[in-house]
Amino acid sequence: MKASYSSYIAIALCTVLVLLLATAPVSTAVTCNAIQLSPCAGAITSSTPPSTLCCSKIKEQKPCLCQYLKNPNLKKLVNTPNARKVASTCGTPFPKC
Repeated sequence: MKASYSSYIAIALCTVLVLLLATAPVSTAVTCNAIQLSPCAGAITSSTPPSTLCCSKIKEQKPCLCQYLKNPNLKKLVNTPNARKVASTCGTPFPKC
């Protein structure tokens, strides 16, 4: 039994669709919440090294850092030499806003 021309077209379109979906970038939205950085409080306010949890939270919240720097209440905490040192130690340098 021969397959019809339209079934070949349908298979080709399905294959292209699967390939496009497989290579499409997946967007994971970050919820900006400064409280998420609370595991870093000790490292920011003292000279103790940041914990693994702190570093993962900084990396997770990196897209939000400029927003935090624009907030006068958060800027006092986030825009300090220790906060920048913690971020740098975690491999997440502060963005230039």
